[in-house]
Amino acid sequence: MNIGRVAGRTAGVLALAVLVFFTLVPTGRYLIRAGWAEARILSRARPIADVVRDSATDATTRRKLELVLDARAFARDSVKLDAKRGFTTYSHIDHDTLVVVLSAAYRDRLRYKTWWFPIVGSVPYKGYFDVNDAKRAAAELSRDGFDAYLRPASAFSTLGYLEDPVLSTTIDEDSVELVNTVIHELTHNTFYAAGQAVFNESFANFVGTRGAELFYAARGDSARVALAREDWARQKTLGRFWSAVYNSVDSAFKAHPHSKEERLRAREIVFAGARKRFAREIEPALPGYDPRKPVALHLDNAALMSRRMYRTGLDDFDAIYAREDERLPAAISRIIALARSQPKDPYAAIRAYVASGSAEAPAK
Repeated sequence: MNIGRVAGRTAGVLALAVLVFFTLVPTGRYLIRAGWAEARILSRARPIADVVRDSATDATTRRKLELVLDARAFARDSVKLDAKRGFTTYSHIDHDTLVVVLSAAYRDRLRYKTWWFPIVGSVPYKGYFDVNDAKRAAAELSRDGFDAYLRPASAFSTLGYLEDPVLSTTIDEDSVELVNTVIHELTHNTFYAAGQAVFNESFANFVGTRGAELFYAARGDSARVALAREDWARQKTLGRFWSAVYNSVDSAFKAHPHSKEERLRAREIVFAGARKRFAREIEPALPGYDPRKPVALHLDNAALMSRRMYRTGLDDFDAIYAREDERLPAAISRIIALARSQPKDPYAAIRAYVASGSAEAPAK
């Protein structure tokens, strides 16, 4: 028996099976399209240092890219994040929105529709590089009885598995938001709890916003420190509001366990009250509120849960930050250890720790 030939044939059969899977299964086709789009982005990537030195680079782009490198170094050296290969290259894309993120939820339950992907596990969103693909997917989900919600995103993370470049869509952000984005995405490189998207995004929101505040404090830029603090106050206020709406909808659903129609009517009553409260109380009190730009609040289960995704448990993260004497690396280590101690429900571990007042490290 020719072992090499048998092994070669076996590898060929396996490769063919994988190809068939990715071609015929919806998740496989989605990953092929996403992989192709990511490959195009990576093919255009240039080292940021080269772009900065290039005399053809305009002054605004050069300044923003230098800021990215400074924020990356700060995240690595001062915040102690694992930068891996992220944000060392720059890629220009030809449109304003990098990716459109699709979320979906059951209409009569506070439950995400999830998708499973290799490495990251089940997640409650999908990113589309083509807006029309995203709209078609959202329409299909709506026909299938789900609430569907689309939002744009200017950056994403591959958790350090690929060389995530900074993109032209990202450097269009203002300076505080840009630094926040860099630190947020590098937080995903440092720790990502499989199947815990709400925790991952809210934790990265905390690290990104507090990290941006510290970055500008180290530079003595009090004006941008104030902007970062204002943003964090806004995020926490919104987090409390969305959690209150979520709990009210949850109670309304539980009050009508046997009737889908009653549950749907009950949630619309909650949503109507939430819209009024947002317009009258929450929005006017938000730091940085501009009365010339009121928000038209669209609400369904998918929109509600998507808005909560980045703003859940922010006060608990801040409580740990305060307990660690506002030393962000220590707070990050503490939160990660807590999340690892209870991987199926990291928030339960965090709430218990905050409530206990204990300074003891959780068991790993």
